[in-house]
Amino acid sequence: MEKHNDWRSIAGWLDATIGSDSGALGVVLDTLIIALAFLLLRRLLRRTLLRRVDDPARRYLVGKFVSYGLGLVAMMMLLPLWISDEADIGTWLGITSAGLAIALRDPIVNLAGWLFIVARKPFAIGDRIQVGETAGDVVDVGIWTFSLLEIGNWVHDDQSTGRIVHLPNGVVFNTSIKSYTQGFEYIWNEIAVTVTFESDWQRARNVLTEIIWARSEDTQEEVAQQLKHTAPKYMVHYKHLTPIVWVTVVDIGVRLDVRYLCSARQRRSSASTIWTDILTRFGDEPRVEFAYPTQRFYSSVSESKPSLRAIPSTAPSAEHLPGLIAPPPP
Repeated sequence: MEKHNDWRSIAGWLDATIGSDSGALGVVLDTLIIALAFLLLRRLLRRTLLRRVDDPARRYLVGKFVSYGLGLVAMMMLLPLWISDEADIGTWLGITSAGLAIALRDPIVNLAGWLFIVARKPFAIGDRIQVGETAGDVVDVGIWTFSLLEIGNWVHDDQSTGRIVHLPNGVVFNTSIKSYTQGFEYIWNEIAVTVTFESDWQRARNVLTEIIWARSEDTQEEVAQQLKHTAPKYMVHYKHLTPIVWVTVVDIGVRLDVRYLCSARQRRSSASTIWTDILTRFGDEPRVEFAYPTQRFYSSVSESKPSLRAIPSTAPSAEHLPGLIAPPPP
């Protein structure tokens, strides 16, 4: 108590020295002490508690809890210093709200975005989402920004780039958010396989159907269960959950599109496994050949169907055209 009085005496002396009689300097110094204590205590608690936690997810939650908890305590200690009576409360709120509305528009929008994310939960830590042109796994949600571990960009098939992208929370109000994993953790993937026109495309389709069914059989029950649990919240309905092979004619041959459900985070590994099976099986099929852009010369005489082949032309002899060719001299 004596130390506190000594501190107030020093603050009062400084107020008198600089010509202030309102105790403003003491309030400022108290604010600085509280801020310094907050920083030191937060660092000490984080270091002490995090030593006992090994799981990354729990370490993240502990760090956030310490920061938010001490911040709330510091705010409760600062308010009585700056607000002395009820009259000051109304004035302070009016000035603060006007200043925030004009000068801090973006931070206010980001704060409102954070409240929306916490309350509505369009995504959570660990979800894979796409916001505008940026996609990634959510690794942090703060008061002003949220962070994604980026996927895609120059890396193919939704693989991680290793970059962390920070986005303002306010984007949730004006940008579409596409979730890969919320509620239903499977996405549709397609693999395009093109065979030549001369290939037995029906045999190729049968081979692809066998491959994709064998690879998807283990996930059918899990997919159906997840879709059932998602139905009460989202009107997600698929007539067929089974894989299928679609047939399309393109300029270089017959394209067979393999369509199947896979985990959102296993798109590349599943495609690699299926392509390995395709290359192996097609290598054993004598009547199936991959098509690729190339140039060829086509002869309607020898390559078309027998009923559509053109009759080869022959040069006429002199005896068939006596009036057109003069007879040899005697």
